[in-house]
Amino acid sequence: GVGVRILGQGRVVGAAGGWGGVVKEEAAALLDEKEVRGENRRPWRSNWALAERLAINVSGMRYETQLRTLAQFPDSLLGDPQRRLRYYDPMRNELFLDRNRICFDAILYFYQSGGRLRRPANIPLDMFLEELHFYELGEEIIDRFKEDEGFHKEEERPLPPKKWQQDIWMLFEYPESSGGARIIAIISVMVIIISILIFCLETLPEEELSMKAECKFTAFHDPFFIVETVCIFWFSFELIMRFISAPNKIRFFKDIMNIIDFLAILPFFVTLGTELAKDKGTQPSVSLALIRIIRLVRVFRIFKLSRHSKGLQILGQTLKASLRELALLIFFLFIGVILFSSAVYFAEVDSIGTSFTSIPEAFWWAVVTMTTVGYGDMSPGTVGGKLVGSMCAIAGVLTISLPVPVIVSNFSYFYHREMECEDNRVYSHVPTSLWEKDGENEDEGEEEDGLDEGPEAWFLTFFVLFCLLFSKLQSRKYRKSCIFLVES
Repeated sequence: GVGVRILGQGRVVGAAGGWGGVVKEEAAALLDEKEVRGENRRPWRSNWALAERLAINVSGMRYETQLRTLAQFPDSLLGDPQRRLRYYDPMRNELFLDRNRICFDAILYFYQSGGRLRRPANIPLDMFLEELHFYELGEEIIDRFKEDEGFHKEEERPLPPKKWQQDIWMLFEYPESSGGARIIAIISVMVIIISILIFCLETLPEEELSMKAECKFTAFHDPFFIVETVCIFWFSFELIMRFISAPNKIRFFKDIMNIIDFLAILPFFVTLGTELAKDKGTQPSVSLALIRIIRLVRVFRIFKLSRHSKGLQILGQTLKASLRELALLIFFLFIGVILFSSAVYFAEVDSIGTSFTSIPEAFWWAVVTMTTVGYGDMSPGTVGGKLVGSMCAIAGVLTISLPVPVIVSNFSYFYHREMECEDNRVYSHVPTSLWEKDGENEDEGEEEDGLDEGPEAWFLTFFVLFCLLFSKLQSRKYRKSCIFLVES
C-alpha cells in the first residue's frame, strides 16, 4: 500500500494516505504552469504582430522595417496606419512614396533610433524641412531639429503695458514695424554718420581750416560744436524716449546697446563742463589726459549703427560665439611672442648696433612677424637671427590659420540663421498619394467652384454665349432666305 510518485524538479513524494496532498500540489503546479504559458503567449502574439515587416518603396528603392519601429511615433505619417494607408499599393503589397531617398534614410533612422534626427550632409536645410513636414513628424520634433541646426526660435518681443508706451517703443526700437519707425531709423543713421564725420574733421590742423584762420571762435561759436550739440540732442532724445517706454527698466540698463548710447553722449557733457569752466575763467579740475580719453569714447558712436545694420549684428554675434577661439589664438600668439623674442635676443645679443637690446624690446618685432605684417623697423642681421625670424613667420601663419575656419563657420551659421526667413518663394510638391484623403474631394470641389469665378471662367462663359447668339442669328438669316426662295 505504499506508493512512490516522482514529480518534477527531482521531488520524491508518496505515502499511503498522502496522495490527496500530492494531487492538489501537482494540480496547482500545472495550473501555475498554464498561467505562466498563457501570460507568455499573449505578449508573444502581440509582439509577433508588431514584428511584422512593412515594405516601403521610396522612388524605386525598397526599404523594409518592423511595424514596432514605426509604432514608436503613432502621430507621424508612417506611424499611423490610417495615414500611411493613402500610400499603400495593394498590387505590390508595399507603401510607395515618391520622395527623396537620401532624406528617407535619415527619416527611417529617426524611427529606428527612437527619435534621433540627423540631416544628411549633402541635403539642403529647406529640402530636409520639407520632407519632415511631409512625414508629419510633429512641430515639437521639427523645432528641436531647428534648435540642433542652430535656428533658434525668435524670442518674443516684450511690450510695455500701456498703449502709448507700446507705440513709442515700436517706433524707436523696431524700424521695420511701420513707416514712421523707418523714418526715425533713417534720421538716426544720418545723425550718427554726421557725428562720426565731425569727430574726424575737428582733428584737422587749424591752419587747414580757413574758418579758424580768419577769425577766432570760442567753443560755443565753433560750427563743429554746434553740429555736435544738435547730434547729442537727438541721441539724448532717442535714449530718453526708449527709456520711458521700455517694458523692463532693469533689462534696459543691462543692454549693451543702451550702454553704448550712454557712452556716446557722455563725452559731450564732460567737454561742456570744461568749456563752461574756461569761459568763467576758472581752471577745470579734470586732467587733460582724462579729457582726451573721454573724448575718445565718442568713437563708440559708430557701434550705434549696429542697431540698424544686420551685417554688424551678425559680426557681433560671430565674435561673441568665437570668444573661445579668439582667446586660444591670443594665447598661442603670446607663447610665440615670448619664445621668438627670447630666441632673437640671444641670437642678436653680440651683434654691434642691434635693435634687440632686450627681450621686451623684441616683443614688437615678434608680434609684427607672427602676424605677417613685416613693419621693417627692426630686423635681425645675424644668421641665427634670420633663422629665428623665418621660424617666427612660419609659426605665425600656422597659428593664425588654425582658428580661422571655426570663426568662418560661426559667421556662416549666424548668416544663414538670419537669412532663413527671407526666401518667400512657395514650392509645391507633386501629390503622390494613391488614395484620397477624407474630405479631399470636398476640397477639390471647392477649388473647382472657386475656379468658376476666375477670369478664365468668365471669358469662357461669354464665348459660349456669343457662339449661341451667333448661331441663332445665322439660323434666322437662313430661315429668311428659305422663305424668300419659296415665295419667289
